[in-house]
Amino acid sequence: MGPDVPLLNDYKQEFFLKRFPQTVLGGPRFKLGYCAPPYIYVNQIILFLTPWVLGGVGTLLYQLDIMKDYYTAALSGGLMLVTALILQMTNLYARQKTVTVERMQIQNTLRDEDEYEFSSCVGSETVKFIIPGKKYIVNIVFHSFLAGVMCGLGTWYLLPNRITLLYSNIGGTVVIFVFGWVTICIGEYSLIINTAIETATFQALDTYEITALMRPFYIFVFIAVDLAHRFTVNIPVLEQTNQILHIIFLFLPFLWALGILPPLDALFLWGMEQVLEFGLGGSPMSSNTRLLVMFLISTGTAIASYFIPSTVGVVLFMTGFGFILSLNLSEIGLAFKHTMISHLASNKSKSSGPRIHSVWKEFFFYLTVLTLALIEASLLHHFAGFSAFSKASPQAIVSYILIILLIVMWILREIQGVYLFGVFRNPFYPKDVRTVTMFMETQRRLMKVGVVRRILLTLVSPFAMIAFLSLDSSLQSLHSVSICLGFTRTFRMVWQNTENALLEMVIVSIVQMLLFNTDVWWNRSLDTGIRLLLAGVIRDRLLQLISKLHFAAAVLLTSWTEKKQRRKSTATLITLNIVFFPIVLAFIAVSALLSSPMLPLFTLPIFLIGFPRPIRSWPGPVGATACVCSDTMYYQQVVPSLAAALQSALASGSLGLSLPGSHYLCRFQDRLMWILVLERGFTYCCVNIKGLELQETSCHTAEAHRVDEVFEMAFEHQEHAETFSLNHHFGNILTPCTALPVRLYSDARNVLSGIIDSHENLKQLKDDFLKVLVWILVQYCYKKSKMCEKLDKTTKNKEWSFPLTQPKAFDNAVEKLRPIKDEDSFSVDTIADWTDDSDLFDLDPSRTRERKETEPLEATPRTLLSVPGSVEMESAVGALQETAPEDKLYKAVVLGLPAVDKGKKQEVVSVPLVEFSCSYSELLSIPEEWRTAPIPTSKLNEKRQRFPED
Repeated sequence: MGPDVPLLNDYKQEFFLKRFPQTVLGGPRFKLGYCAPPYIYVNQIILFLTPWVLGGVGTLLYQLDIMKDYYTAALSGGLMLVTALILQMTNLYARQKTVTVERMQIQNTLRDEDEYEFSSCVGSETVKFIIPGKKYIVNIVFHSFLAGVMCGLGTWYLLPNRITLLYSNIGGTVVIFVFGWVTICIGEYSLIINTAIETATFQALDTYEITALMRPFYIFVFIAVDLAHRFTVNIPVLEQTNQILHIIFLFLPFLWALGILPPLDALFLWGMEQVLEFGLGGSPMSSNTRLLVMFLISTGTAIASYFIPSTVGVVLFMTGFGFILSLNLSEIGLAFKHTMISHLASNKSKSSGPRIHSVWKEFFFYLTVLTLALIEASLLHHFAGFSAFSKASPQAIVSYILIILLIVMWILREIQGVYLFGVFRNPFYPKDVRTVTMFMETQRRLMKVGVVRRILLTLVSPFAMIAFLSLDSSLQSLHSVSICLGFTRTFRMVWQNTENALLEMVIVSIVQMLLFNTDVWWNRSLDTGIRLLLAGVIRDRLLQLISKLHFAAAVLLTSWTEKKQRRKSTATLITLNIVFFPIVLAFIAVSALLSSPMLPLFTLPIFLIGFPRPIRSWPGPVGATACVCSDTMYYQQVVPSLAAALQSALASGSLGLSLPGSHYLCRFQDRLMWILVLERGFTYCCVNIKGLELQETSCHTAEAHRVDEVFEMAFEHQEHAETFSLNHHFGNILTPCTALPVRLYSDARNVLSGIIDSHENLKQLKDDFLKVLVWILVQYCYKKSKMCEKLDKTTKNKEWSFPLTQPKAFDNAVEKLRPIKDEDSFSVDTIADWTDDSDLFDLDPSRTRERKETEPLEATPRTLLSVPGSVEMESAVGALQETAPEDKLYKAVVLGLPAVDKGKKQEVVSVPLVEFSCSYSELLSIPEEWRTAPIPTSKLNEKRQRFPED
């Protein structure tokens, strides 16, 4: 950003000054950006104060003892209902009138999209500008009815006598009455007249006009608490709550404007997700439909467990449904459906056999695990007996086993990451991921550790936790809401989120060991299920608090250390954060308690609380809002292979503790992928993979360079790969986890500017050039002399002729290379010639398989697979070269030979053999490999001139 760049430029400042007052006041537009008639503003003020006037009539009649309070509320509500209907009908009439007029008149061209032309105080343009109206007739009736109810209940809520009874203070009554009616007027205007542009937005499009219901909803919540206080017995806690809420009621406009209160869709989705996760033991879901269905099924399961009369039946019911609901039921159902279809069509196709076998294998695995879990829970609960928790009780013995399992699994998980605790370099991790052979060998050893951890996590730990729960004495008492809720959640978390369930049981066990003889509320009032529920909530909120403190500290530090983030006001803001640290800490604590994000205003260290929302952070299905562009193809190609690698990494634990809401950043060359864990259960995990746009701007390049620095320090630098070396980027928001082997296309563009023309490189090239040239000439002359010794002396003066078409050796090479290309892999014979240490560009493998000849008089050249995209050429004297010493460096390779029509007879041009008069000409003649090259005679003569004649 820079110190001299303004937070808001001129255009944004004007836009902010127009939009923010409109958001605060609920929709009135008092700053238009152009000159408008005064009646536009007067009409908006009159409509804004109309609910207060109608409510004031009822309030006056009540204060004069003419009407009772509930009759007063009914009168004000009825007047508001009639007014709302009249306003909506006026808008409908104005729209119909405008359509008729527009057919006869020419539409004016507006100079600005926000500029309107008004003809009169009550003209159709004025009405449509002030009262945009509703899309649907149903909403006209429904919103008008809600407006009447809100005005009536608001009149009842803000009666001066009622407020005086709560506070016994005339001044406080006046303040609450005045500003309380301002809040109600804001809600009414947003509902009936013009819906405000909300700062807290979850849906991109308000198709069904739900945004208009947001502010009235929160007003109804406050009124509901007051009504509960009115019609219930005197409860001190409820009275204190009502007093506090009357004060907060005055600040609702600012809470709406700052975006702290969530929209209705985000609020209900967030509430269902929190209840499902912490109250029913489930997981956040990957879509709204899955969330709603799973919430209803889980709630029905908890309710049904309350009516089972037998303790053994309750244990079996909770164990069975806990396991079933932790599975990916939609995927299992879809796979079973495809299996049945494939089975019915098995006579037509035989290719679906392996997939059917895999589906049935998975089904029998789940069935076996479920059967063993039910048998274990029923036997332990029925025959083991119940006893109070003590150091020698069966439940305590199982607790010791759980503690050991937790420690072992935690160690096995840390071993697989590049850093231990995010601080020390893991000595078991590969030192350099660029050496693929070494990396894969070390990764195989770590994968064995991951397999052991997966067995402990998937099979051993759940059965140990079921034993712990089945032996609990709290299950003796039935028909208790707390027991049904707590144990239904816990029996499901054993499978849904095994690692967190194990941690919670270990914490509860340790606390019980420390307090089992103490008469405290933990032992006296709470059963094991509720203890585990509280431990789960505290664990989650504490982790969120630590994460948000880390985020706030990072923003504070980088606002000063990063040059582009440092501004003139940075020092002042940091000082204010230190001075008001208790308030900042309270904001962070509230954000963690609500599980809502922290929002640094303009990326400055000014922290606001974002509105609570589901973990996936967007309303639609995965991929619905993806931007399809030219970069999309790169990510579409890598996603299947990356998903397979992620499946293995998540199963082994090399990515750490992967919970719903965990974010991962993948980096390869110029590609960045953002991975979000959406849902997790027993043996499955749903993730969202987003490909970020390639580096097109300086900001993107700078961000990617910073990411590369963190990753290179962890994975590529040998000098930093020492045993137990420190993480130089400790405290960074990015903690390197692991490197994943993924098969994908590379589009790296290497720029050698500054390398090949550097002084060091040129100096080294000058020193090496003569050495290499002499070595090549010596080797070439030695090779030619050996070959010429075996030639007959009479062939020395003979004229040689060579064809300028492609030889048979070339045709054979093409024919032998075709099946390799078609199969998209090396042949079995070729694979046997290669080892892990073989060079990819080795032109002469150590071993080749001999093949039979179809022509007995023709010497068979060996076909060797060389650089991809090249064809090896052999001369007509290949039989003689077979006996000569081979040097793979001097085998001629022709790249990009022209296509030749095999069916057309090619003309053969004979060129006389060049004979030099120099005494050493036989050693420096034209290389014999060139004689079979399909090049023109003129090109050959040009090259021949380069050899000496004397």
